[in-house]
Amino acid sequence: MGALPVFRWRLAPDGYATRRQLRAQGLRPGGQDVAAQLERPRRSRGPLVAYLYRVDDAKPVRPMTPARWAALAKANTARRTCPSCQLDAGYVIPTSLGMCVTCAYPDESAA
Repeated sequence: MGALPVFRWRLAPDGYATRRQLRAQGLRPGGQDVAAQLERPRRSRGPLVAYLYRVDDAKPVRPMTPARWAALAKANTARRTCPSCQLDAGYVIPTSLGMCVTCAYPDESAA
């Protein structure tokens, strides 16, 4: 395999798309290799790079099964449950705190 074709930002030809663009069309890369890349120059750092995939080789997104929905709900519930007080915080627990705000700052909530 040779070097990837490189296009300037917003100048990619038709038939190529990023993962997000594929997803918006209800598609996924489907195991294909990166076909090209976009580069957006920046002044003080290296360029931003976006990888492109062939739209004609993309496959449809797999549908969510009931088991996948259940697993996703379980994972989101775990992210909202405080490990200290075991209550649903009503929001995703910040990883920087590791517990709900009420447990992390008990003195300030009493005032």
